[in-house]
Amino acid sequence: QGVVLMDPSEDPDEILRANRSREKTFVFDMVFDHRATQEEVYASTTKSLIDGVISGYNATIFAYGPTGAGKTYTMLGTDSEPGIYVRTLDDLFKALEATTEKMDYTVSMSYLEIYNEVIRDLLNPSSGFLDLREDSKGSIQIAGITEFSTTNAQEIMQLLTKGNKQRTQEPTAANKTSSRSHAVLQVTVTQKSQRRATSEEMRIGKLFMVDLAGSERAAQTQNRGKRMKEGAHINRSLLALANCINALSEKGGSRAQFVNFRDSKLTRLLKDSLGGNSRTVMIAHISPASTSFEESRMTLIYAYRAKNIKTQV
Repeated sequence: QGVVLMDPSEDPDEILRANRSREKTFVFDMVFDHRATQEEVYASTTKSLIDGVISGYNATIFAYGPTGAGKTYTMLGTDSEPGIYVRTLDDLFKALEATTEKMDYTVSMSYLEIYNEVIRDLLNPSSGFLDLREDSKGSIQIAGITEFSTTNAQEIMQLLTKGNKQRTQEPTAANKTSSRSHAVLQVTVTQKSQRRATSEEMRIGKLFMVDLAGSERAAQTQNRGKRMKEGAHINRSLLALANCINALSEKGGSRAQFVNFRDSKLTRLLKDSLGGNSRTVMIAHISPASTSFEESRMTLIYAYRAKNIKTQV
């Protein structure tokens, strides 16, 4: 369960810096090496959240890390090795099928990206930029987003692959198809009891699966001009997310922290999922290359902080 991060620039014979070693050990709930399969990662991270969604809790899965460490692969996967999106939905439908005797259920999904602080619908890219609004109950809605409901995993994989092609991707020095935006797949499960009682009860569970944009520093990508600005926006929203995580993880501490969800669209959309009635998993990706030591270090520190959040369900 531990990750040992070794400093590639360290010289064992250097006596002066012997006690200033930057080698660090991080402990997480689960650690995978390069041999782990999609199935293993899914089973240990996400599988346990599905029952919660059916009972009406929210759940969120983040993929975080620098470009090229495999976030999109973990979330979307390939046709032969499907990722977390498809496996989760597959199991969700199976679990819902099992409860059909007493409940009517509907599952609706939307797939969107947040790029430069504007929201685009990936299933209907021609609809332009969309607004975040709050409805009368105080829950955050996206005005004009396409929702589709289907219980066929094959169909979903096609829709997601199609949507993924609409994502803003640009070649940077780090990766040819670097995702320059955060992609959010939002699944809402609504259940009604079939016995038409006077007290009509509805259970609504929301599942967010977020493939974040790369968290690397600008120096790593050698970005200039437009890419540089874009990276600043990406880092701003990741920083807003980090600030929320820090504030939430210090909540039990001495000072009452104010959690600023309005700093970016990403945190505002995920407000309920970060600090509310929700179970959240963060899958942090790091690269074993010695050139990305700094990125790996930052990623592990970020994920380690996220581990300290305690939400009251």
